[in-house]
Amino acid sequence: MLAILTQGESYGYAIIQEVKKRSGGHLEWTDGMLYPVLHRLEQEGMIRSVWKKSDTGRDRKYYRIERAGRKVVEKQKAEWRAVNGALEGLWEGGAACSI
Repeated sequence: MLAILTQGESYGYAIIQEVKKRSGGHLEWTDGMLYPVLHRLEQEGMIRSVWKKSDTGRDRKYYRIERAGRKVVEKQKAEWRAVNGALEGLWEGGAACSI
């Protein structure tokens, strides 16, 4: 979710659609899954929300990533690269790996 918000501010429904799109339809989040996570991230200072009028004139809560959230994303990227590199090394070497 934080990675999605690095692309720019967004609102709940759009985040749900982006998760579905990026996962090729394998992940389908619901409001009940999304909003508790958004609220926790906001409490932890990783994101901030603001109410704005949408193009339709409806009030909508938009979320944007904060500096703390960007730091988490960078840390997670580094960790993923390390794990991915280790696994590729195992798989290319022909070693069997069961995790």
